[in-house]
Amino acid sequence: MPASLPGDTNANNRTGNPAAGQPVTYGLLAGPKGSPFDKDTTGNASTGALSTGIGFGAEVGPIGPVAPASIKAAGFTDDYTPGVTKPDGNASADSSIMYIGGGRTATSGAPNYRNVAGVAGCNPYTAGFGIGGAGAGGSRDAGAGPAFTGFTLKMVTGAAALGAAIEVGFLNRSGQVMIAGQSAFGSNAAASAAVA
Repeated sequence: MPASLPGDTNANNRTGNPAAGQPVTYGLLAGPKGSPFDKDTTGNASTGALSTGIGFGAEVGPIGPVAPASIKAAGFTDDYTPGVTKPDGNASADSSIMYIGGGRTATSGAPNYRNVAGVAGCNPYTAGFGIGGAGAGGSRDAGAGPAFTGFTLKMVTGAAALGAAIEVGFLNRSGQVMIAGQSAFGSNAAASAAVA
């Protein structure tokens, strides 16, 4: 279902590209309108909001102002990208940390997975997965299909006005002006990769 932003209009949430209102987080395969997990039988957007509900988002923060100690004290790591960064701090090569079985199955074999007769094998997404954010001026959809992309989040540190860059390429959607040394999940200024 596409991510609906509390405070934007119902019409814009359903069929437009909302950016106003409170920030929400969403899976990139479901949050942008028309994305792989957001279609009904006619290809139209479904209704409702999607939020991870697991304790982070653009609205968490700012934390600090003593990075990186304050980031660790809040339970995060510097440069953490939700839905992409593994516990060891490295990026996941596929969507298996986001979705059971990577969110996709295939019925024919490949070198990386085995099939049992009549059972589909896992075929995780390798691009365009993760957790995106929208609201507080950040758009839900990064562009029209067939890509249906969004904007990822990343833990970054710096002084920034609302909507300004906290670090290069990551914007302040926290709802507060940030001072030097504070950290928050910045919203990527660049669109996520197309889902593949």
